[in-house]
Amino acid sequence: MHRQLGDVVRLGPNTLSFSHPQAIKAIYGIDNKLGKSDFYPVQMQVSKGEILQSLFGTQDQGYHGRLRKFVSSAFSMGSIVQYEARVNETARVFLEKTEELYAKTGARVDMKLWLQFFAFDVITEVTYGKRVGFVDNVEDVEGIIAWLDRIFKYMSAVGQMPILDKLLVKNPILVLMSKYGLIDNSSGTARFSRARMTERLQELAEMKALGVEEIRQRGDLLTKFLESQKKDESRFFNDSRILTMTTSIALAGSDTTAISLCAIFYHLLHNPECAQKLLQEIDDAIKSGLIQDSEIFSWGDAQKLPYLDACIKETFRIHPAISLNLERVTPDEGIEICGNFIPGRTIVSCNPWVLQRRAEIFSDDVECYRPERWLIDESSSFETERARLNEMKATMLHFGAGTRTCLGKHIALLEMYKIVPSLLRKFDVGGL
Repeated sequence: MHRQLGDVVRLGPNTLSFSHPQAIKAIYGIDNKLGKSDFYPVQMQVSKGEILQSLFGTQDQGYHGRLRKFVSSAFSMGSIVQYEARVNETARVFLEKTEELYAKTGARVDMKLWLQFFAFDVITEVTYGKRVGFVDNVEDVEGIIAWLDRIFKYMSAVGQMPILDKLLVKNPILVLMSKYGLIDNSSGTARFSRARMTERLQELAEMKALGVEEIRQRGDLLTKFLESQKKDESRFFNDSRILTMTTSIALAGSDTTAISLCAIFYHLLHNPECAQKLLQEIDDAIKSGLIQDSEIFSWGDAQKLPYLDACIKETFRIHPAISLNLERVTPDEGIEICGNFIPGRTIVSCNPWVLQRRAEIFSDDVECYRPERWLIDESSSFETERARLNEMKATMLHFGAGTRTCLGKHIALLEMYKIVPSLLRKFDVGGL
């Protein structure tokens, strides 16, 4: 549509879509005054009559900043290293099950579902300190993945007509009835997260009864949240808000990562020369002693593989996990975007799938999977190549932008940089 109609397209009476890279800073920049549209509260889940105001769904900038302050350190790159052992354990079981169920038997595997099992087990391991068992039991535990499929379809449609959400899921009458126990309109993810959180709190109560006062250092997100709660004299970061965080992680942290994992294997299988080049890079790095020859690649070793990095970045570019426009609302006084004055209270947005196909940024072959675009061209000057790569990076919107950048992106990267080379080197993925 943008290719036919230009950089600014009117999607509705009060809605504009932008495809020029300059719009990213204008719409999502840290210093601007644009708030989120009514699309976002539709994403918020319900638990026993309480609407869980999440970081992603809230329109209240002050609330967002306050909640993020309590949890951001748990998602920093420094903290991510603490979660690597947990990812390793899930990856080990995943590789063992892949060999047992598919490689040895010749049975066909639904890679989309299998990778989603892996991603969900990783996120529960990192969040609650133990796997729920998607991979171990080869099943959709408590039907949560099937529920996610339904809720994402609901969000995509109802998010374009937010008033419907207040008539359906967040109907005030249903919410009130649920609050007083007459019905339970809790979302599937809220029930799932509440059950895991209850298990942990019971464990802590038992520890306290035994005289163990301090929270055991298990190196997971919930432990870090509970530690932050203990330090919160204002009592803002209560159990309800911890549930909000864990529910959000279950909702967003598994599905989007699974999409990206599925996408990279899809493109590597459809571009066997890329898969072979990646395998050659891995073999050469092991032979030279640059990285260790281990079944599960470490985060540190994976960072030493530039072609792996290029393949992952190219996957994010050509197949971002988020396909909807990321809407914002202009301030009352209006704002200038890409040289155009936009009146106040106008919904403006960019779409990752559109932005990340700008030919003048990524070259004319934007519909081709070509990881080499992310590597330095030795025939050009270093300054030229650095400017080119920085421009591409600045145009990527797959993790969002500004203060609303995806908080869990480092966990997603940790999963991908570890499991992609591990799975690719151990198995002939095309034969699974």
